[in-house]
Amino acid sequence: MAFRVIWSDFAERELDKIFEYYIENASLQVAKNVIEKIILESKKILSHPEITQVEELLLDRENEYRYLICDNYKIIYFIDSKQKLIMIADVFDTRQNPAKIKRTK
Repeated sequence: MAFRVIWSDFAERELDKIFEYYIENASLQVAKNVIEKIILESKKILSHPEITQVEELLLDRENEYRYLICDNYKIIYFIDSKQKLIMIADVFDTRQNPAKIKRTK
């Protein structure tokens, strides 16, 4: 059984914010392209989810969070091996203060 990617409500809200930002500051097409690229990038970890680095700023959490980089964004996720799920927890803009990654979700 292969892994499936599931997006948390929080991660989906972050995608919505990114989309709105690019609509306001660039164009609808740019916004669509950015979101599509992030979603496609997340699918790269389906076959080998543990290949990416552990997010050291989230080591104090119950789950082991890992991340994948897509342009200026970290796609932060954890793996549920028993259920064969990859849960995308956050899409974090790396241009922010790194400490903000610890915000409550």
